[in-house]
Amino acid sequence: MSDKDFPPPVKYLDDRLGIGKIGRKNLRKVFPDHWSFMLGEIALYSFIILILTGVFLTFWFKPSMAEVEYQGSYSLLKGLHMSEAYASTLDISFDIRGGLLMRQIHHWAAVLFIAAMMVHLLRIFFTGAFRKPRELNWVIGFTMLFLGIIEGFIGYGLPDDLLSGTGLRITQGMIQASPVIGTYMSFFIFGGEFPGDEFVSRFFTVHVLLIPGLILALVTVHLFLVVYHKHTQYAGPGRTNNNVVGYPLWPVYTAKAGGFFFVVFGITALMGALMQINPVWLYGPYNPAEVTAGSQPDWYMGWLEGSVRIMPGIESSFWGITLSWNLIIPALLVPPAFVTLVALYPFIEAWITGDKREHHLLDRPRNMPTRTGIGAAFITFYGLLWVGGGNDLIATHFGLSLNSVTWFLRFAVFLGPILAFWITRRIAISLQRADNERILHGLETGIIVRSPDGAYSEKHTPISDYEAYELTARDRILPLETGPETDDNGVRAPRRALKKLRSKLSQFYYADAVQKPTREEVQEAHEHSHDADEIHELGETETYREVTSDRS
Repeated sequence: MSDKDFPPPVKYLDDRLGIGKIGRKNLRKVFPDHWSFMLGEIALYSFIILILTGVFLTFWFKPSMAEVEYQGSYSLLKGLHMSEAYASTLDISFDIRGGLLMRQIHHWAAVLFIAAMMVHLLRIFFTGAFRKPRELNWVIGFTMLFLGIIEGFIGYGLPDDLLSGTGLRITQGMIQASPVIGTYMSFFIFGGEFPGDEFVSRFFTVHVLLIPGLILALVTVHLFLVVYHKHTQYAGPGRTNNNVVGYPLWPVYTAKAGGFFFVVFGITALMGALMQINPVWLYGPYNPAEVTAGSQPDWYMGWLEGSVRIMPGIESSFWGITLSWNLIIPALLVPPAFVTLVALYPFIEAWITGDKREHHLLDRPRNMPTRTGIGAAFITFYGLLWVGGGNDLIATHFGLSLNSVTWFLRFAVFLGPILAFWITRRIAISLQRADNERILHGLETGIIVRSPDGAYSEKHTPISDYEAYELTARDRILPLETGPETDDNGVRAPRRALKKLRSKLSQFYYADAVQKPTREEVQEAHEHSHDADEIHELGETETYREVTSDRS
């Protein structure tokens, strides 16, 4: 389209802002096509749904702790004293047309938003999409996940019902467990003694203004870096580190993305209409003297609660100061350590492997067994803590002892990740060996041939060039070497101990990894297979087609 073909409004802006030149370049930008890339789009579209439904809810929600007498439509609570926040939540649910639907869409979108971000980050982790030059984008994405969890938890506490109040009370206890500053932080957040009179209004401001603004800014930077670095792609014929094979942004990708947005919106709306979530009217208003039986937070907070539940009750006193290790360790030390390790993983891996190259092609998880094992260990650790958050329900539903479940999780949370790491790495290495067999010997045909000396073997057929390219599109990896003790002048090399540690970690990282076959090995295997085929075609062998159903 030339400048003259622009519609008048667009031509007006183009003459003054030059949007035509910018638009032509960016609208033709190519994006690869793969189903796993839609995980990030689900997170983005869920965030948009959250903003749209959140704007609707703010028209009727009253962020106030002022006490009122409920006179709404829900007769079971009529005449009961409660906060304006809880009363307005009931009004939205029962008296505002479409209010309950919007509340449930908003809640389901929040759950989907965090779930999509988690799965999206797992896809990035297992495929190595966080490597140079995308380390900062990994940190940005992980920060968005962290902010999304905080945003969801704060929104969960706004209705001031008994369930959310119980969760806030637990959180307040964790905050107060912080040595020295715990009490001050609690007073600052809640505006005095818990529950105070200001926390709903403070949480409301953070929930609708501060955190959404930060997430929106990070989403903008994240998408800008995706465009700037170009999108990663899976290995295949014609795909290299220097190109992108896919569809242009306009009109193909735009049409697909727009259609997918309405799919996500439609499914979320169906979930909001047909699947009940957070029925606050069943819990009643928050009362510090009461606790909801079997109370559980939203699933993304379950791992933190599980960490607290399975920790033994240990306390110690020093100079009149009591340290509650049963809260400090599981709530204030373990989660930050876990989050920091995951956030810094791209930099840790780059240091261990010494890989400073740019990567635009994605790894198959099996081709990096140690990284895949580490990912499985992270998931197992998170999952066991998450299970610990429901130890009481597991015990009651399955007729088990609560103490037995808790003690099992106390050991499993340490042993489970180690076992998951070892099993996953061994599976990945086995899959690498299977890939090498396919490259060297092809696919099994089920045809058994006998050589002149009486030996039996199975005939194989070569795999396609496309599959062979895909299986060999990876580098041969070698651990880092420690290097000489001294330089050419006999001077001892600096930071020798650190280099030895790095070399050992590199050897562990690449331990038992199966290298892809060399060109000579592939040629030798194919020549051997070709010779066997020629013998078979000359009639010097007897062939038997093995049919398992007949032979059984």
